[in-house]
Amino acid sequence: MTIGVLMLHGFSGGPYEIEDFAHYLQGKTDWLIETPTFSGHGDAEHLSMGGYKAEHWLMDAELAYRRLAKKVDEVIVVGFSMGGIIAIHLAMRYPVKKLILLSAAAKYISPLQLVQDLKEITMDALKGELADNELFQRYIYKFQNVPLSSTIEFMKIVRKTEGYIRLVKCPTYIVQGALDGIVPSITGQWLYDEISANVKQLYISECGKHHICFSDDCDIWFEKCLHFLKD
Repeated sequence: MTIGVLMLHGFSGGPYEIEDFAHYLQGKTDWLIETPTFSGHGDAEHLSMGGYKAEHWLMDAELAYRRLAKKVDEVIVVGFSMGGIIAIHLAMRYPVKKLILLSAAAKYISPLQLVQDLKEITMDALKGELADNELFQRYIYKFQNVPLSSTIEFMKIVRKTEGYIRLVKCPTYIVQGALDGIVPSITGQWLYDEISANVKQLYISECGKHHICFSDDCDIWFEKCLHFLKD
């Protein structure tokens, strides 16, 4: 039986956000792994999101699922941030063997953690070390180049999906960073409680921020996810 893994990146991001996990799965399995890019997304330096709507990104995901499903017997879907919400959308519409949700943006903006992150950026700026601040470098281009209209379209996807999360019944593994400044850390537990799947697990990364695939403990949860997928 052949297995395919569809891996969906986040809002204003690209496959680079999940490539470490993709490479891990490629090295440990013979599964067919695909990491499509949503319309207008990609590398931070090449974002061109103007004019694209929620419907475009949902259709991107559906078409990618259909292409992959034609090549394999079963499909696993992995979604990071907005990709996690779109992964839930797919799980409600198509056969999904198992679901992995990484920092899934069912809720957005954690004010307390965001303030803490901004404090760290400010301190590094005062020390002249801003160039070494990973968070600042990751977000500065996005802050300057993502249209407000695109953010509104992202929020439409969240609202469109949130009322149906309880309908997810496929086995689901949820990973949430305790230090996430974009998605409140309570979101992982909320998703766990809402999803109706009989088989579900939750991993809270105590050191994880929003880009959870870059967390210091990613090797731990990579392995746990793989065990869940193979079990």
